[in-house]
Amino acid sequence: MKTYSPKASEIQREWFIVDAAGMTLGRMATEVARILRGKHKTTFAPHMDTGDHVIIVNADKVVLTSNKADRKMVHRHSGYPGGLRSETYGQKLSRKPADAVRHSIEGMLPKNRLGRQQATKLKVYAGESHPHSAQKPQPLEIAGARRES
Repeated sequence: MKTYSPKASEIQREWFIVDAAGMTLGRMATEVARILRGKHKTTFAPHMDTGDHVIIVNADKVVLTSNKADRKMVHRHSGYPGGLRSETYGQKLSRKPADAVRHSIEGMLPKNRLGRQQATKLKVYAGESHPHSAQKPQPLEIAGARRES
């Protein structure tokens, strides 16, 4: 029995939209990373980009559980001595919510050129509007990501 490997011409890409208002960041990020990689498809191959496009709106209304907004830190380094910059996740969410959500999702993708290619299919917007209505995105329901309150 031969192992199936999808050809580039056989890959069908869809567009999904996720409303992040009130969703838990980590639970939403794992599901979106799974869609970007293509693990929800029967044609998944770990060495190929078989995933779909994902649009995330209302990134500024995403929720962190516990007190992670104050405890969890985000670091970046300029590459120069003394160039480490740190801030809490709450500060990053208030300053650039789209970048904070994108950073969480990209951390769950492979750390190579395949992961960078998969990350280009992710579109994150802080507000309600997005310029991708021509692609007719389907709403993506993520089970367990809604916050109970």
